[in-house]
Amino acid sequence: MKPTRDDAEKLWRAHNDDEALWRHALSVEAAMRHFAAKAGADQDEWGVVGLIHDVDYGRYPSEHCVRGRALMADAGWPESYIRAMESHGWGICTEVEPLTAMEKTLYAIDELTGFIAACALVRPSKSLSDLETKSVKKKWKTAAFAAGVNREVIEKGAALVGMELDALIGETILAMRPVSAEIGLAGV
Repeated sequence: MKPTRDDAEKLWRAHNDDEALWRHALSVEAAMRHFAAKAGADQDEWGVVGLIHDVDYGRYPSEHCVRGRALMADAGWPESYIRAMESHGWGICTEVEPLTAMEKTLYAIDELTGFIAACALVRPSKSLSDLETKSVKKKWKTAAFAAGVNREVIEKGAALVGMELDALIGETILAMRPVSAEIGLAGV
């Protein structure tokens, strides 16, 4: 079985009902598709992995990335998709190290999409359209801003994918812009 986007949404919605978490899933999906295109990889596969990556978070936040294995396996998902989901929690809630380009990218951009969204929300425009890397980097230095975002994970992820942090931020902003309306960041 090669899961489709529809398969991912159905499985995700069967276990989650938080619209903020759904917007995050859409952000990660968009970023994964963007980076897959840049890598010449399968955009549908990477996008589906991005959409499903938090499948267990809504019901099992304290067992995040652990319960997801059973949820996905029971639904017939391939091991490569399950492993990618698990690997985004490397060093946080799993010991599954990201090894493939898809896994490393998911690890690098998961927390980053949330940080970028937080940066856009505090702008007067409340939009991604005018958000620049330098604005994100300015907020990066303020530990109290989006304090729940693990900046070390993002930095480690940038190193894993072989990108400078500024470049990773810039590309992720670009990746999220096409879905800005869906994720609530199209502006006031």
